[in-house]
Amino acid sequence: MSVQLSEQGIIMSSPVCIEVQCSPPSLEKGYKTLFTDDCLQFLHDLITTFDQRVDQILQMRVFRKVNLDLTGVLPSFSKDPSSVRSDTTWRVLPVPERLQRRHVDIGDLAPCDTERLLRALKSPAQGIQVDFDDGNCPTFYNQIKGIHNVYKAVHNMFSDVPPISQAPVLMLRPRAWNMIESNMMVEGKQAPGPLFDFGLLMFHCGKTLLDNKSGPFFYLSKVESYMEARLWNDIFTWAEQKLVIPLGSIKATVLIENILASFEMEEILYELRDHSAGLNCGIWDYSASIVNKFGNNPAFLLPDRSKYVNMQKHFLRSYMDLLVQTSHRRGALATGGMVAQLLPQDPYSEAYKTVIDMVTRQKMQEIQAGVDGFIVYDLNLIEPMQKLFKLHTLGDNQLHQLRPDVRVTADDLLSIPSVWQWIRHRTQLEGESKIVSRQLVTELAQQVMMELLPLHGSDSAAQMLQTAASMFLEVVLRRDFPEFLTTYLCQEHTFLHYHMAVQEKQAKL
Repeated sequence: MSVQLSEQGIIMSSPVCIEVQCSPPSLEKGYKTLFTDDCLQFLHDLITTFDQRVDQILQMRVFRKVNLDLTGVLPSFSKDPSSVRSDTTWRVLPVPERLQRRHVDIGDLAPCDTERLLRALKSPAQGIQVDFDDGNCPTFYNQIKGIHNVYKAVHNMFSDVPPISQAPVLMLRPRAWNMIESNMMVEGKQAPGPLFDFGLLMFHCGKTLLDNKSGPFFYLSKVESYMEARLWNDIFTWAEQKLVIPLGSIKATVLIENILASFEMEEILYELRDHSAGLNCGIWDYSASIVNKFGNNPAFLLPDRSKYVNMQKHFLRSYMDLLVQTSHRRGALATGGMVAQLLPQDPYSEAYKTVIDMVTRQKMQEIQAGVDGFIVYDLNLIEPMQKLFKLHTLGDNQLHQLRPDVRVTADDLLSIPSVWQWIRHRTQLEGESKIVSRQLVTELAQQVMMELLPLHGSDSAAQMLQTAASMFLEVVLRRDFPEFLTTYLCQEHTFLHYHMAVQEKQAKL
């Protein structure tokens, strides 16, 4: 094996070929720690083993979307009598002790945000969703800094935080299948983003987490089918064998944040039965997936989010009830969605009380539905939500809540509210005579810009705001709505050019 270091980065050749872009500015130490010869070999072997199957998964997604558009046939549950649904005996393996009680996790924590990560490690939360996906802007700088921060946390290199065996468990969330890592080439192809993230995290942290009975634990984003769960399971098994750790050591929570996956929850659990840490409700991405999958059908468009996207609506309540029932019937944990609200700073203010009351009301619905935990973004919500679980549940989890009362049909999952807004179908705004059009949306965007610009004094902040407005209009006015905003923004010109300019400016400093 020949390894070369140059101004362009790392090049390994003969007999393998792997190229890594040079270190982002100021991250040379972390870069050198991560990209060792052994790790590069591991990444090469991982990616070449599964690269073709990743491509097949993405091609299958395209096929399913085209089929939905051309036929109009809606998804349904498998009626195959030989399927895993008809076998009532199988269960997932029990989770380790540290996963049995996860009432409140911190969610969407971008690990490149060192200050927030350290606060989370010192918090009373049971877990931390360490997010390399939607909660993180996936620049090369952020990925390297974030992975190195996880490395330091796992190896107890941060001062004034608990050791990893006592800190909240790290639930590592690699990027979803649709993302690539353009800064690494393996055998002439850009690396799949999730394999880049998983490979580095697993190679450097897997054994240490296992030795401390604190992992390795993962979140799996945007899984759409049982075949994708099977691929992840095979990746886990391969990594366990390669790193010589016991089979089944890796545990993963699957986010059911795609409407097609809601029809295959049982099959997804079965594929991951040796590695499952349960299923999770992700209502915002789940609701957005309705636009992604059925966007060309005027009967299936996302409604007014503030009125119709909440767990009181039948289509979302059915989805949550089915997730809890399916998970618990198979011995798996079921966790609820994210509390995105932020608490006002003054705990005695009326606004603070309003937020607490609203969040308590929303999360009580999930607790009553039988969830074993949920996620908060604001660290100040951890203790109030833990008290809610303590008051209204018994024990570490609610696996005993089997929900025999639940009878969810395909129609229940697809019973979308009837008021819609979207440019493509030129619909009328609720209670108004206005028609949603390109002109209306552009004028609204400009109006918001004029309101926000005075609040951002610096030129750089104003430029970021302008970039955000440009990206918004670019997406909503396209002929075809992007399947994933993350993929589109990372590979198309506006976002990419903006961050390339920022990185060039940093390099000159």
